[in-house]
Amino acid sequence: MNDNRRRGRSIVAATAAVAALALAAACSSGGGTGSGGNASSSAPTEPVTITLQTFGGGKNFGYEEAVKKWNAANPNIQIKHVNLTDQFEQVYWPQMIQWLTAGSGAGDVVGIDEGGMGLAKAHPEWWTDLAEYGLDKRKSDFAEWKWQNGIDTSGKLFGLGTDIGGMSICYRRDLFEKAGLPTDRDEVSKLWPTWDAFMETGQKFQEKVKSAKFVDGTNTIFNVMLVQEAAKNGNVAYFDTSNKLIVDTNPAIKTAFDYSVKLTQAGLTAKLRNFTDEWNTGFKKSQFATLGCPSWMLGVVSGAAGDEFKGKWDVAAVPGGGGNWGGSWLAVPKQSKHPKEAAQVLDYLTGKEAQVNVFTFAGNMPSNTQAQQDAAVQSAKDEYFNDAPKGEIFAKSAAQLQPVFLGVKHAQVKAAVEQVLAAVDDGSVPADQGWQKLVDDAKKAAD
Repeated sequence: MNDNRRRGRSIVAATAAVAALALAAACSSGGGTGSGGNASSSAPTEPVTITLQTFGGGKNFGYEEAVKKWNAANPNIQIKHVNLTDQFEQVYWPQMIQWLTAGSGAGDVVGIDEGGMGLAKAHPEWWTDLAEYGLDKRKSDFAEWKWQNGIDTSGKLFGLGTDIGGMSICYRRDLFEKAGLPTDRDEVSKLWPTWDAFMETGQKFQEKVKSAKFVDGTNTIFNVMLVQEAAKNGNVAYFDTSNKLIVDTNPAIKTAFDYSVKLTQAGLTAKLRNFTDEWNTGFKKSQFATLGCPSWMLGVVSGAAGDEFKGKWDVAAVPGGGGNWGGSWLAVPKQSKHPKEAAQVLDYLTGKEAQVNVFTFAGNMPSNTQAQQDAAVQSAKDEYFNDAPKGEIFAKSAAQLQPVFLGVKHAQVKAAVEQVLAAVDDGSVPADQGWQKLVDDAKKAAD
């Protein structure tokens, strides 16, 4: 009963957010639009504005500086970047699906999280064929798996990759010092070679620190462990490669769920669900000391915590040895009135120069292999995170990342699973009922 009320509030909030998102897009959108390397670079006869729609918290896609540079060099093709929401599964993707289905509302270039790519690929009618503008020549710029995920079910190239995952643990140096734990990132990394050691460290932390919890909540840790366990179980998560739901039979899901419950039962979580207002407030109020951090999360943390906490956050190795959580693509909806210019913008934003810029600005690890090898990426340090060598931390793992298969309804199932995880964490669903509820809700979401 408590969970029903909680879910009701969440659904109302998500519905309101979708409505607000639609209103904001209606008020801000023009047509759609850009200029890039392989796409035709001839300038339009009249100035064109390309609306770029993305999602994510903090610095999100990290395009602030890249867009400024483009707009300064291309007066006839201006990018209007609108980051619509920080919640992909609950708000952005449901609204984007509505716009794509209706044939209006979507921007000229749109971001798609990995969780939405299965559904996006299944609808070739939504997308512009990027090969028509020469972007099929970009294949050598990406790892094979990243390239292939931008090919739809009709064999058409519709998306190019922005970033990839990589993995770390972000931690608060000052809170670790308060707990009598090491603060140097190499020494911190040695604290937790395994997830059992991570929990033991958390218990030591919690014995000394009462004003903050060891982790933000169960969702970030669950997702990190899930991708690690998926790699041990055929590189599949919620669905197998035939798009059959396997939540109740894939050991990766149960292992990550059980560990999350243990964190809750040990009293180590701040009971905050990632990408919520409460979670953002948790950064500013120092309510937790660690969270799972794929490369793109660095920009989220620095954006949410703010300048006050510059130098207090740092980056350590993840227990269990890596993983590949996250990464997105850009696509041009067929409804764009300026597909040629939009393809130019997409070409630029997925090119080496822009992806290097994004990494140095926000920490999103490039999927462009030329950008990965660039000296500016390899040697990059992050001043916000106590000069953490983010290039060294994430670039080393880029070539070894294993893609996890994500089904057509991955985003919908992921949202349902995380809702249950959060409910178990906050106590509105008893822990001994959590697994069955997770399975039941996942099946409903997959229908």
